[in-house]
Amino acid sequence: MSPAETTIGFVGLGAMGRPMAAHLIENGFVVQGFDISQAARDALETAGGTPVSSAAEAATGADALVLMVVNADQARAILFEAGALDALRPGGTVVLMATCPPGAVESMAERVVATGRGFIDAPVSGGVAGATAATLTIMAAAPADTLAALRPMFDALGGKVVHVGTRPGQGALVKAVNQLLCGVHIAAAAEALALAGKVGVDRAVMLDIVCGSAASSWMLKDRGPRMLEAQPVTTSAVDIFVKDLGIVIEAGRDAKAAVPLAALAHQLFLATSGQGHGKADDSQIIRTYDGLNGT
Repeated sequence: MSPAETTIGFVGLGAMGRPMAAHLIENGFVVQGFDISQAARDALETAGGTPVSSAAEAATGADALVLMVVNADQARAILFEAGALDALRPGGTVVLMATCPPGAVESMAERVVATGRGFIDAPVSGGVAGATAATLTIMAAAPADTLAALRPMFDALGGKVVHVGTRPGQGALVKAVNQLLCGVHIAAAAEALALAGKVGVDRAVMLDIVCGSAASSWMLKDRGPRMLEAQPVTTSAVDIFVKDLGIVIEAGRDAKAAVPLAALAHQLFLATSGQGHGKADDSQIIRTYDGLNGT
């Protein structure tokens, strides 16, 4: 089917979902979307989509139902309690793009597939910037034919679409490994800059040096400058990594794999959130280090 013949139900029009839905509209897809925020629904209408009053209405008659929600609990509630799965057309496909525990994804997929509908486990990396620029990395796990049928939709959203496996849950596992590295890199960058500040080295000078050295990383270059700001704009919240590193630890436990660095980073993000900074940019984990160091 061409984009104009493909109806996408989209649930979750937040900081990432809103530009993602807009890109689908720009690429010719018919989008009917729901979010609890009236402002988000209004923005969808302005972009050329059709705002609806419930998740079930978003799914009604759709070829695919995209869930860009916060967590597995929300996804389950939308699919099985709010009636979205029953409203999705027979043969339609659920596309779960939220970061969820692999086991939860597997159990949701089993229930969806049992109704004769398809399921694609497709978490993303790239944050708000990637969603806005349509350069997300999409880690898709599904049977090859299921993915191929919706490949034009994924191409409209991401700069890199990778088929990571045929079994739902594999995308979630790949995303967990990605988030392990992201979370540990942010924590390590904060520790380094906090140490520099503690011993009297100008943090901006230190950041400039390490960004050009073998110690550099993408996260250091991206989050480091915001660690120098007192109140940076939030592009990814501390609480996101509280959730995502919790998923990493759960995946490690299920696989009987040791993830001690992820566990330590999780504790640092958790402490930062516990101090009241859960909605702050995740770079502000440095506040916890400053608290520990008395700086």
